[in-house]
Amino acid sequence: MTPEEKITQLGLSLPPAPKPVGLYQPFVVSGKLAFLSGQISKDAEGKVLAGKVGKDLSLAEGQAAAHLAALNVLSIMKYLIGFEKIQRVVKMTGFIQTAPDFYEIPAVLNKASELFAEVLGAQGAHARSAVGMSSLPLNAAVEIELVLELK
Repeated sequence: MTPEEKITQLGLSLPPAPKPVGLYQPFVVSGKLAFLSGQISKDAEGKVLAGKVGKDLSLAEGQAAAHLAALNVLSIMKYLIGFEKIQRVVKMTGFIQTAPDFYEIPAVLNKASELFAEVLGAQGAHARSAVGMSSLPLNAAVEIELVLELK
């Protein structure tokens, strides 16, 4: 099954590819690697799921934010790169805006990892860093960046 078919099977739809809000590119290719700029927890209408997980947001809401950020990453993969050009996800770095005493940061990011595995299969398995932050752009709860290997 193709990634597009898996997205449909999961009952999901991808938002339009996010446009940069600064002086950067959505991704840069160097050799066989594509480095994706961070994508935040923003829905298709542009509303940011904002706040600190563990203070303003529950763990489940943080996971929903990670899911939104992952959908934005998948949108770049589909619309700007093309799923057919992607060999695998190499590394994901997830930044979670948290309360100072929130330590379930990997559990928040698991939702994004699960989505990449569901949509991309074995090519979605990746190395990962999960980092707690005191603030993120636009007060977003989650920001995700990826490194991809291209065919």
